[in-house]
Amino acid sequence: MDRLWAPWRVQYVQGKRAKKCIFCAAAKAKQIRNQVLFKTDHSIALLNIYPYNNGHLMVAPKRHVRVFSRLSDVELLDLMRCVETVKSLLERVLRPDGFNIGINLSEVAGAGIPGHLHIHIVPRWNGDTNFMPVLNGTKIISQSLEELYKRLRHAYAKTNSGIRR
Repeated sequence: MDRLWAPWRVQYVQGKRAKKCIFCAAAKAKQIRNQVLFKTDHSIALLNIYPYNNGHLMVAPKRHVRVFSRLSDVELLDLMRCVETVKSLLERVLRPDGFNIGINLSEVAGAGIPGHLHIHIVPRWNGDTNFMPVLNGTKIISQSLEELYKRLRHAYAKTNSGIRR
């Protein structure tokens, strides 16, 4: 029997989700740690600990807002630049063939954290949808979150992109 190992999903499967907003907690943290890749003046970039695909990251404004209309022009521009920085990092580190970049607004639209606006950046490769998700409803994530985090942080440190940490 083949086994798929994804121990980080047990909290999700058992329904034990954080009560606090993960984006607000990450934004308020004094140091870059855990899944947070970097922070800008108005945004944060972090790993999705329940990834749809390898390299699934999220970008969110630091401020707890539900919709784009609550963001200032400065915050909105910072958020979009953060998305582009994340996309560039993923291109360098994982070399995907493309991306799904999306936003789920409200719980009915699929937002796991509907109160805090966030953008998903999901790398895609030719052929990354195979028989496992189609026949078994199972997605294989081939890299640990720890390894992915180390590689992305290393690439980010090397870029000297001018984004403050």
